[in-house]
Amino acid sequence: MTTPVLAAAAKPPRTSRIESIDVLRGIVMILMAIDHVRDFFGAAGNPTDPATASAALFFTRWITHLCAPVFFLLTGTAAALRRRERSAGEMSRFLFTRGLWLIVLELTVVRCLGYQFNADYRVTMLVILWALGWSMIGLAALVYLQPRTIVIVGGVMVATHNLADGVTAASLGALGPVWTVLHVQGIVFATSRFLVFAAYPLIPWMGVTALGYGLGRAYEWQTDDRRVFLRRLGLVLTGAFVVLRASNLYGDPTPWTTQATTMRTVLSFLNANKYPPSLLFLLMTLGPALIMLSALEGSTPRWRNPVLVLGRVPLFYFLLHLPFIHALAVVFCWAQYGQAHWMFESPTLASYPFTRPPGWGYSLPVVYAIWGFVVVALFPICLWFSGVKQRRRDSWLQYL
Repeated sequence: MTTPVLAAAAKPPRTSRIESIDVLRGIVMILMAIDHVRDFFGAAGNPTDPATASAALFFTRWITHLCAPVFFLLTGTAAALRRRERSAGEMSRFLFTRGLWLIVLELTVVRCLGYQFNADYRVTMLVILWALGWSMIGLAALVYLQPRTIVIVGGVMVATHNLADGVTAASLGALGPVWTVLHVQGIVFATSRFLVFAAYPLIPWMGVTALGYGLGRAYEWQTDDRRVFLRRLGLVLTGAFVVLRASNLYGDPTPWTTQATTMRTVLSFLNANKYPPSLLFLLMTLGPALIMLSALEGSTPRWRNPVLVLGRVPLFYFLLHLPFIHALAVVFCWAQYGQAHWMFESPTLASYPFTRPPGWGYSLPVVYAIWGFVVVALFPICLWFSGVKQRRRDSWLQYL
């Protein structure tokens, strides 16, 4: 039976929202926390190496691949839904200012209070809020165009960016750092003391956001028509991934190979490149995401209400969960070693996001137990803030 608290939390807010979108967003916010808990508590090693990673570890990482593409896709869709009530100029200003705000949050709150627990800026990683911010700024320029044109722009960016995989930053001289930010994961700036690393190259992520804006048109249709469209599109994208991946002809810089066992060959097949997200990576993740979105249309299972709460306050949850996970790691470290100075030290790139104590790392069951604790512990404050956003219309709330 649904509790009164959750039932109240699930009531639609005064502004129009699409519940299926919020539920999918909530699902990926929960999944995202698995990966960040694994970062801080898991054993060292590459979780996506099909030759060495266990299937359990590989799929623990692989399932979280769904998160970033959904973030970017639904960012564009949410912008399209907001556009119904705003002029192009108003929408553009909102996207521009919110994009700048996300970049500031990335470089301050996420960097200093989330990942590092210091402000020395020895290692600065440009990750998801950085890329989301720039994607919103890019969309701020595109909203003056027709949705069909925006979809074409986004589709070209996603489908063709792998044609430039052979272009290296080193070959471009002084423009190398710009190319790194746009297309190739790597070091943007480095001295003996400071290093800036672009983990989320912008071009394909901007393309996904533009495609998400075009997807917003589907929410002008009847529910049944939209459900069928989302399911068919998701199946087409998933099928395109299987066909293109099997061919090894185009769409990912790392072809799959036959491994020592059938399972490891499957892992190699699924190990599409995320940094930058290849065409195949995006087909592999966005296809199932659209199928899930179709299935969530009109669905009201009992688990939906708490997930809906998290999906309505995704940025608030994101900004809380990183320092909370890091703080838990400090507690565990102190309990195990009697000291925790490693947790406050800037890491090397190889040990990011923190400097590992000797022998640090827990088994997957422990990682999953901590993940569950994190999600449950953060739920009450997210429920409270979701209620605040429903009751009040202060302009600053749209930035959280």
